[in-house]
Amino acid sequence: MALPPEFQDIAKRVNNWGRWGEADEIGTLNLITGDVVRAAAATVRSGRRVPLALPLQQDGVQTGMIPGRTNPLHTMIAVNQQIFGPGTVATSDDTVTMALQAATHWDALTHVSHSGRIYNGRPADSITAHGRSAFSGIEKARHIASRGILLDVARTLGKDRLDGDHAVTPEDLEAAEELAGTRVRAGDIVLVRTGQIQQYLSGDKHGYAFPSPGLSVRCPEWFHTRDVAAVANDTLTFELFPPEIENLWLAVHALDLVEMGMLQGQNWNLEELSEVCAEERQYAFLLSAMPEPFVGGTGAPVAPVAIL
Repeated sequence: MALPPEFQDIAKRVNNWGRWGEADEIGTLNLITGDVVRAAAATVRSGRRVPLALPLQQDGVQTGMIPGRTNPLHTMIAVNQQIFGPGTVATSDDTVTMALQAATHWDALTHVSHSGRIYNGRPADSITAHGRSAFSGIEKARHIASRGILLDVARTLGKDRLDGDHAVTPEDLEAAEELAGTRVRAGDIVLVRTGQIQQYLSGDKHGYAFPSPGLSVRCPEWFHTRDVAAVANDTLTFELFPPEIENLWLAVHALDLVEMGMLQGQNWNLEELSEVCAEERQYAFLLSAMPEPFVGGTGAPVAPVAIL
């Protein structure tokens, strides 16, 4: 069944296939240039560092809603073992089994496909069980450091947390931009705060997952116009869930990742950052957010840090 005309129209307007050449595998990360990074470094004033990642733990955000996407299973495989003989230095080791998108993460451009295609028009069947992502695996996204902008939509609207049926619109983003006192520009990484992660932090994992505020299908066009390099937010599903267009699931994923070639992040804890930005009256900062480079991965954990 073909995707609805409303989706197809937006897809045509935001499509970046071929913009950086037929061989391109990183999409809008091309917008993070040396000049952009130097400008990002110039935003650092106090040196305050705000971590944005959730702890990786077995009682994590995953509820089983997505089969196989497991929270981290952390196992000790050695505890104070003197592997070189009695009286030698002892070592401890551990191992982890987890979904790469279990907690705070980036989606790779290959995370979703539609109409048999992934970013830059490559076939979706280039992703295989044994070969993984032949193109645009998460290991290609190696240099994610840029100017970050917090668009604190919840604070802008005078709420601790947006309602579960709130679709974040371009108008919301522009209002939050006014609160931030700065304009989103080419190469920026935009962080959109809804406050939804408060549900998880308070112990309500299922309430965190559903229903959830999130980005509207109208937002990708705004990001495209502003030449945003990547977007992340503080929800499990990234976009409004359930969807604003009946039966059109993961439409924003498809527009961002497939059509635009723009990485998106989920489960980012923006609560402390919201307080710090308001206290400092500074909503632009240097953001370091490199994913773990799993070769062929369709996503990867990230431990981002905002530096003000």
